Parts: sequence; C-alpha cells; structure tokens
Amino acid sequence: MTDLLTPGTPLTPEQIETLKAIAKSCRRSIVEMVKNSQSGHPGGSLSSIDYLTLLYANIISKTGEDVVVSNGHISPGVYSILAEMDYIPKDEAIKTFRKIGSIYEGHVTRHVKGITYGTGPLGIGVSVAGSFALAEKLKNTERKVFGIMGDGEAQEGQVYEAMLLANKYKLNNYILFIDYNKVQLTASLDEIMPIDLINIFKGGHWEVLEADGHDFQNMWTVLGQAYQVKDKPVVIIGHTIMGKGVQLMEPEGVSKKATWHGNAPKPEQADESLALEELTLTPEETARILEFKKGIIWKPQETEFIPNLKKLDNIQTGTPRVYTTETLTDSRSAYGQALLDLAELNPGVLALTADLRGSVMTKFLAAKYDHRHIEVGIAEQNMISVSGGLSLRGFVPFCSTFGAFMSSRAKDQARVNDINRTNVKMVATHCGLSVGEDGPTHQAIDDAGSFLGMFNTNIIEPADPNQCDRIIRYIASHWGNFYVRMGRHKYPVILKEDGTPFYDENYVYEYGKCDLITEGKDITIAATGAMIPEAIKARENLKKSKPELSVEIIAVTSIKKFDDTLMNSIKKTKKLITVEDHNTLSGLGGQLARQLQMQSISLDKFTMIGVAEYQLSGKAEQLYHVAGIDAEAIEKACL
Repeated sequence: MTDLLTPGTPLTPEQIETLKAIAKSCRRSIVEMVKNSQSGHPGGSLSSIDYLTLLYANIISKTGEDVVVSNGHISPGVYSILAEMDYIPKDEAIKTFRKIGSIYEGHVTRHVKGITYGTGPLGIGVSVAGSFALAEKLKNTERKVFGIMGDGEAQEGQVYEAMLLANKYKLNNYILFIDYNKVQLTASLDEIMPIDLINIFKGGHWEVLEADGHDFQNMWTVLGQAYQVKDKPVVIIGHTIMGKGVQLMEPEGVSKKATWHGNAPKPEQADESLALEELTLTPEETARILEFKKGIIWKPQETEFIPNLKKLDNIQTGTPRVYTTETLTDSRSAYGQALLDLAELNPGVLALTADLRGSVMTKFLAAKYDHRHIEVGIAEQNMISVSGGLSLRGFVPFCSTFGAFMSSRAKDQARVNDINRTNVKMVATHCGLSVGEDGPTHQAIDDAGSFLGMFNTNIIEPADPNQCDRIIRYIASHWGNFYVRMGRHKYPVILKEDGTPFYDENYVYEYGKCDLITEGKDITIAATGAMIPEAIKARENLKKSKPELSVEIIAVTSIKKFDDTLMNSIKKTKKLITVEDHNTLSGLGGQLARQLQMQSISLDKFTMIGVAEYQLSGKAEQLYHVAGIDAEAIEKACL
C-alpha cells in the first residue's frame, strides 16, 4: 500500500486484510483508552473507526489532506488511528487519555499532531471542514477536504447553515461522512428526534451517497463515486453499528441502545474484552501493520500556536485615511474603507457577512473584489466558524454583522475559535443604543461582555472614524481574534485644541492604549466610543457654567486592558466617571472597577454611567438622553 490508490478501484484481498488489522488494533486502543480513563465515548469511536482506517490508510497517509472531525467526542477513535499512522505515540495516548496534564483531551484538540481543528460542540466542525474546502478553492488547488460528523449532530441548526454555504460555493472538494449508527447520547434517533438524513442533504443540493460503514471495499467504491462528482459537495451516509467489533458493546448498538455512547466499561469488563480474539492481534496482523507503515508518505508537523497580538510582517497596512471636520461620517464606513485598502494590498484579506454588506459596509470590498467577499446568508454561527477555519489556512477573515447577533448567536462558535487560537477579525456594527429605531432586540448593550472570558480574543471600541481606520489596520497585521464594536450613527471627529484631528496621520494605535483627550485636575472621565464626543460636549458646557471645575477626558479603547495614561489620571483626580453605550455590569464601568480593586487604587468618588435597562425605539441622540448617558447626564454627574 505504498502507492497512492485510486478511490473506487477494487481492493486486493491483501489490502483488505491490512485494513482489517489496522482497524482491529485501533479498536483495542479505544477500549484500552476508555478503560484507563474510566470515561470517554467508545460507541461512536468503534462505529466510525472502519471509515477512519480506510481514509487515513489509503488517502491521508499519502496526501496529508485535511480531516475535520466534527463529533469531537470520538477522540478515542481519532487518537487510535493517528497512533497507527505513527503520528502520535500510542502508549502515551492510551495511558494518559483524559488524564490531567495530557494533551489527549476528551474531545479532539489541536495540541495533538494531525488534528487540524479542535471540536466539541456539535455542528462547528461541519462548518470548519467547509471553510477548509473553500480555502482550497480560493487557492485553486485540487485537494480534497474530509469532514466527519455523527448522525444526531444533524439536529444542530449550524449543520444546516454549513450545508447551504457548501452548496452555494459548489464545494465539490468537500466529502462529508456521517456515522449513521442511529443512536445518540441518551437513546435512538427515532426516540430523541427523528431525522431524514438523505432528504435533508438532498434538499441542500448535495450529492448523497450511502455505504456500509464496516465494509472496506464498499466504502472505497463509494469514495470513488464521490471523487467523480464535479458540481456539488458530497455526503456519504455510512450505515454503522454503535460499539461495532466489541462483543460487550455491539449487541446494544444493534438494538439501538445508547448504553455505550458515553460510558466506559469497568476495568474487569474491558480486560475480558481485551483478552478475546476479536481484539488480539495475531503475528500475521502485526506484520501486516508494520509492512503498511513503511509506505506512509505524509506525516503532520507539530501545531504552531502563534502568540496573541504577534505582529504579522507579511501584512501590508497601507496609508491611513484622515477624516476631517468637513466629513461627518460613522466608524462603520471608516471600517469599510480601511478594509478595502487592506484588500488591495493583501490578497489574503477576505470579508464575510450575513446578508448585511450595505449595513456593515463591506460593500466597498464586495464591489471591487466580489470573489473575496463571502456571503454566508443569515447564518452567523456558520460565519464565525468558517472564519476560524479560513484563518488557519492563511487568510485574514473580517466577518461582520450586528453586535447583538455576533455576541449572542455566535458566541459558542467564537469561543471554540478562541480555544483553537484562530485569527478572526469580528467587526460588529449597530452596537449599543446607537442602532436607534430598531429597538431593544437590536440594541447590543451586553455584547462586549460576551467576550470578556475568552483568553485569546481582544475587545476594542474606536473613538471616532480616524481611530477606527487605524484599529482595522492594526488588527489585520496582528495575530489573534478581535471583537471590534461600533455604533451605527454618525458623530464628530475628535479634535485637538488647535482644531485638527486628534487621531491624525501620525497617530499609531496600540492595543490597550488609552488616550488623553483633554487635561484636567479635578475629575477623570473615562469614556468609550460614541460617548467620547458626549464627554467633550459636557466638558465644554461645564467650562461655561462652572469654569473652576477642571475635567480630564481619557478615551478608552478596550475594556480588557487599561494603561498608565488612565491609571495615572485616576490617581491624580481620585474622582472617576465612566461613560459607555453598554451596560456597566460587563462593560467599562465594571471592568475598570475590578482593575482599580486589583491595583488597590482608592477613590473619593466613582460614578458609572451606562445603559441600565432596555430601551425602545428612537434616534440615537434621543435614546442617549432617555437612558441618561448623554452630555447632559455627564455634566450632572460631574456637578
């Protein structure tokens, strides 16, 4: 089996016997893993291991093409086949599976060589596999991408979203295998949620094939048919049995019982199974596996985890745009123009939107580089996962939607990207009360808080269009996931005392940098985004009504990082007002209070101004007034 085999060609008896030996060895490893850990998911690992064996032995070990296992709980099966390919040490995987300090986690993880994306929450891997296939299309390669999912997983809405995108972009290089053992976590599919896999995917305009998931020749023949499909993605529905190949478990799988989905056998049960002929390799089978290993051509490299915020020297940021007082615009338009500039200089820069190009302003890029504008439809979860996959394949994806949808509907997907340490630029518009008349369902006043607990995701809010331009260029050229939030309405450019733009052509953005907008000695106002112009207006009013009161304004760009500019100002005045178009519980006020406590900085007075309850419809300025976060409210707080 040294040479690359052509899918669909008849396998020789010797080749089939070799595949059987590898699968048998994998089954033994699966049982040993869950025995040692006394936890894990043996049932699906055993039902899918024959396909995994065929795929890795006949294809992946020769080509190194991408495999994404969406049902990441079948990690015993995945680790076992990686071990048979000599990609990972078998003994270590068996002995340390699910143990403290081990990289062999309960769900597949990028820490393990050969794992391209770590999964767990169901549905996400189906999107990521599609994004890998899309990446190959964008690069004009002929490489295939293989996805694997469980049957109950099709109940997840994200699978539907991913299915539609794969059809839209005619990803004929995407082959998805469904482990159709007809059992899910607590019972059979028929009992929990009946689904019609064939018609689901036919309705999504996929090529639907069926195979016996335990017959190597049949699966190989069907793979050959999949390779011949030229105009659509392919799904192979593999008819399998949960627990296949282990006498202790297989009868329960035949009866469609979920006994062994997520339960490990007791040590004595496992030992009895391991002693049986079905899991004991003969000398001939061992020799077959050793001979096979001589023909392995491709081996994976160690996964490189790029440090968060690392400067990417291969990204050209171009010349920043400067918006003057003559141009009243919004940050979202500045984002769109900066994105276009980046796209013109960097072929790897992409835009993804959820049917909102005209609202989130990716329309500028779309008009000039339509093939690099990925329209996912109304499917934010798929958009975030696809962006994660694209970022691990050399692209710089900017994905945009409204803040309410990015931070709520797609939080799970953003969290899994965070775990995988991807490089996704989430730019959310229409945040806060700035969205105006759309009302409380669209007024994202808790969105920034959704990303606070993510260790590899950075939160930013620009002060005005000029700073927004610099921020967009910065995040393109620095590794990491970013959440950039901005409102919808237009507000003035921030100016220096001489009337020129504060964020001029000489300004350089740094993550976490706070900017001293106006100096003062009595009160510090820490403000974000659209609240900075409101704070400036309040200060101007106070200069007339109470000229002896000296107010210092600090523009804060991130609620996850505060610098000495802000801290020194607070120490000086000992009176602090925070202002934000967001709630204070998980926004600037709450986070700054935490930071002051950690640094043992005491204040004489601390007032938080933020959105304290849901608002109704109205223009941004009206809503700011009603919610008590406008210049008038700030002025009163100062007094």
